[in-house]
Amino acid sequence: MSGTLYVVATPIGNLEDMTYRAVRILQEVDLIAAEDTRHSRKLLNHYAIDSALISYHEHNEEFRSPQLIAKLQAGQSIALISDAGTPCIADPGYRLISYCRQEGVLVVAVPGPSAIVAALSISGLPTDAFHFVGFLPAKTHGRCQLFELVKNEQQTVVCYEAPHRLISSLNDIGEICGMDRPIAIARELTKRHEELFSGTVAEALEYFGQSGVKGELVMLLSPAPVRQPEGTVKDTLSRLREETDLSWKEIVKQVAKEFGVPGSDVYKESLDLR
Repeated sequence: MSGTLYVVATPIGNLEDMTYRAVRILQEVDLIAAEDTRHSRKLLNHYAIDSALISYHEHNEEFRSPQLIAKLQAGQSIALISDAGTPCIADPGYRLISYCRQEGVLVVAVPGPSAIVAALSISGLPTDAFHFVGFLPAKTHGRCQLFELVKNEQQTVVCYEAPHRLISSLNDIGEICGMDRPIAIARELTKRHEELFSGTVAEALEYFGQSGVKGELVMLLSPAPVRQPEGTVKDTLSRLREETDLSWKEIVKQVAKEFGVPGSDVYKESLDLR
C-alpha cells in the first residue's frame, strides 16, 4: 500500500502555535519535505523531532516531486512543510499534491497557522468573502494592473508584500483605488513586535513613512464602496434594452442586482416597457 502525504501547517512566528497533532505527525513520518531545511531544523529541534529532512522548494519542486512520489508509493509516509504557515498557500507544494492525486496517493491536511486567516480575523474588515491575490508584483506596472482588476471588488482583498516595497505599493493603491480607501496592514503576526495598522491609504503612508517598515506583512484592502446606480429602474431597463443584446430575463436579473431589489419587482416594471 502507498504511504500518506501529510500537509502540515507550522507556526508563522510563535513556536507555541504548533498543534499536538502536527508535532506527533512530524515525529512519526519517515521523511519531512521542507522548504528550507536549515530554517525548519530550528523548529524540529525545539520539539525534539529527529525525522529525516529533505529540501522541497520552488527551484527543485519539479524534479523533486517524482522522487517523493516514488517514496510514497513504496509505502513511506512524508510530511510537507513550508517555512511558515500552511504549505501550498502562496508556497510550493501544489505540484506534489497534484501528482499524489493522479497516482492515488492519500493526502491528509494537518491544519494550523495561516497568515491570511490570522490577519483577516483581527483586521475588522468584512470576512464573509475575500479575494487573496498572493504576493504583489515587484514592479509598479504589474501592481497597478492588479489594483485595476480588484479596485471594484465587493469583498476584502488580501495580499502579501515585502517591507521595502510597502510605500511604493501604498502609493499605487492610492492612485488606483483612492487615498481615502480603508486598509489594514498586519506586521510580524504572532511575533514579539506584532502590529496591526488600520486606517486609510493616506494615513498608512504617513504612518509607515515616518516609522520605517520591517518584518512580514499582510495587506488587506477594504471592499469597494457600493455605488448607487443612476436613474430609475425603468430608465435602466430601457437603456439596457437599447444598448445590449441581452434577453429581458438577463436584463431584469442585472438591474435587480444593480439596484439591490427583488427580481420580481423589476420584472413587474419591465412589463410596462414590453
